Amino acid sequence: MIRIKNLCKHYKKGKRKNYILKDISFDLPDRGLVFIVGKSGSGKSTLLNVLGGLDSFDSGDIIIENKKMSEFKGKDFDSYRNTYLGFVFQEFNLINELNVYQNVEVALSIKGEDDENLIMTTLQKVGLYGYEKRYSNELSGGQRQRVAIARSLVKKPKVILADEPTGNLDSKTSIKILNLLKELSEKNLIIIVSHNLEDANKYADRIIEL
Repeated sequence: MIRIKNLCKHYKKGKRKNYILKDISFDLPDRGLVFIVGKSGSGKSTLLNVLGGLDSFDSGDIIIENKKMSEFKGKDFDSYRNTYLGFVFQEFNLINELNVYQNVEVALSIKGEDDENLIMTTLQKVGLYGYEKRYSNELSGGQRQRVAIARSLVKKPKVILADEPTGNLDSKTSIKILNLLKELSEKNLIIIVSHNLEDANKYADRIIEL
């Protein structure tokens, strides 16, 4: 379980503190699909980055399975990001010089592992079996996002953080990706940041609005 307690993040403008996140508290379950929604500038992506250990916070705490993030050292953050979490971004962030298989393999190699069977099983899970030798420019937007999801899943994370994962996709492809994430959330906790309240109402097990 992840617990967020009185989380605050601000930046200073002169003597004033402008809060991006102010006194936010909630608990997250071990699995399911959670949407974080809110208007532009409400702090959605900042909250996701803080949860992912990609950004710092000023006060409060995040407690991951009884471990306080405020007490993390550098190696703790590395372990948290590389093993506990998977990331899916709006821009896909694939390595264009690598094919589908190699893009997924990179994520596994960060853990010091090499498992061809696991990579192929993961590609099959996201509907990309047979596409392993294709490169990014040979894929549709939806297929590139599936590669990004496979890259997250292959690490066997407990939590997947997705920042506007359908933001660059057409509506038909978005539905397919959301259905895939919904299916995967039966075994993982998947947290999606989105401005689309309609998608949240349709797919979310829980909605957190900032």
